[in-house]
Amino acid sequence: MSRVLMKGNEAIGEGAVQAGCRYFFGYPITPQSELTHYLAKRLPEVGGLYMQAESEVASINMVYGAAGAGARVMTSSSGPGISLMQEGISYLAGAELPCVIVNMMRGGPGLGNIAPSQSDYFQATRGGGHGDYRTITLAPNSVQEIIDMMKKAFDLADKYRNPVILMADGVMGQMMEPVDLDDEAPAPEVVSKTWAADGMKGRGHKNIINSLYVVPEELERHNRELGRKYAEIEAREVMLEEYRLDGAEVALVAFGTTSRVCRAVVERARSRGIPAGLIRPIALWPFPYDFIAAVAAGVKCFLVVEMNMGQMVEDVQMAVKGLVPVHFYGRCGGMVPAAGDVLKEVETIWRGGGEQK
Repeated sequence: MSRVLMKGNEAIGEGAVQAGCRYFFGYPITPQSELTHYLAKRLPEVGGLYMQAESEVASINMVYGAAGAGARVMTSSSGPGISLMQEGISYLAGAELPCVIVNMMRGGPGLGNIAPSQSDYFQATRGGGHGDYRTITLAPNSVQEIIDMMKKAFDLADKYRNPVILMADGVMGQMMEPVDLDDEAPAPEVVSKTWAADGMKGRGHKNIINSLYVVPEELERHNRELGRKYAEIEAREVMLEEYRLDGAEVALVAFGTTSRVCRAVVERARSRGIPAGLIRPIALWPFPYDFIAAVAAGVKCFLVVEMNMGQMVEDVQMAVKGLVPVHFYGRCGGMVPAAGDVLKEVETIWRGGGEQK
């Protein structure tokens, strides 16, 4: 075991390598370009392939091909590039192909800027492309968790034959933290995929990778089968962290970088006699509706804190179902919420003020 200082973008790359990923197709874009730089050097060292595609559209279709052949494969980008990939992601979901897609979020809409944001929440948790589909969405909040979560992402992708999105923001990609790396850990064994289009291999039939169903009844049946898979994911793969919820009357909800800010806010609020706690969804989809609903029975209100105009707040509202007020504090355009400002909002809410969403 060794302890090294590593940038978030580099940690994504190393985590992917340790997870058994050997293929990367992508295109550099700020604030995740260090990831592509890292893998361009690292993948050949382990017998893998790094390829810079001519565009994000090309890269996601290369991912489709490698995933269809049974490889552990990934791509990465930021907001505008992920938007270009949406058709391909829908194809991957429709064909039930496992892969990992990293979105290091930046300010938007449009070209926006290169500062950190969380405004791609809707895009990731609602599918993003055409058709009825879902993508498992994971949101780490530390460089160590990035390393650990990459293996989880690839395992979930293979388990459910579905794209998995690892979603962070520019702060997470650029900051450096110490991480523990297991230098002697064996490469993970990637289970043979009997459905892959990788040759006959003694089988009496050809494996066909497809998302086209011309006959309406067949497409409806396929959609219903996908729906059953998504229901299984919702039942089994909810991930969250709770912090100081015992006796809490104001429950903050935040993910990623913002959750680190809110953890400090909880401590400062408690020191001022305000019983605050924090819920951090680690998986943004499936979302912890049942857990938040249970918390709602014992708190006076919620405060959702995001780096956007209020996207996750809609999921919190659906979980709470009007039982208690849901407030929102957000910064956007690349602005990161300051702990002092969030604390002021908590104090205002505690005094009976604040605007509900």
